[in-house]
Amino acid sequence: MFSKTCEYALRALIYIAQQSKNDSRVGIKDISKSIHSPEHFIAKILQDLSRKGFVQSAKGPNGGFYMDHKNLNTSIADIVREIDGDKLFTGCGLGLDQCSETHPCPLHDQFKSIRQDLRIMLETSKIQMFVDNLDLQLTHLKT
Repeated sequence: MFSKTCEYALRALIYIAQQSKNDSRVGIKDISKSIHSPEHFIAKILQDLSRKGFVQSAKGPNGGFYMDHKNLNTSIADIVREIDGDKLFTGCGLGLDQCSETHPCPLHDQFKSIRQDLRIMLETSKIQMFVDNLDLQLTHLKT
């Protein structure tokens, strides 16, 4: 459903948010190890997300990535749109270029409602919700 880049970004941002509770900063090696992602790949993803304001970073011996309270209210949909674009919320279920109300694919009517439900779920899902569930040990980031 999500690209690998988006999957790693979501896991990393949730992990960073959880680690930021005590004003901690977390380094690339720790992030990579904790979410099972290639270090170089997650570094590139987080550098881009930092530039776009989804996460903050600080250089130096006490540096690393962290999140402020504003970022904790970021929706998963915003992150998905930034990385994978809007196709998940607007694209054809069969991947056709030409699919619309007037020119529907065989899955159009059923997929339209699934796409709508998915959009609503991801728009209402905030980073803070996932951190809270991790803290309560209702969910996990590792396999």
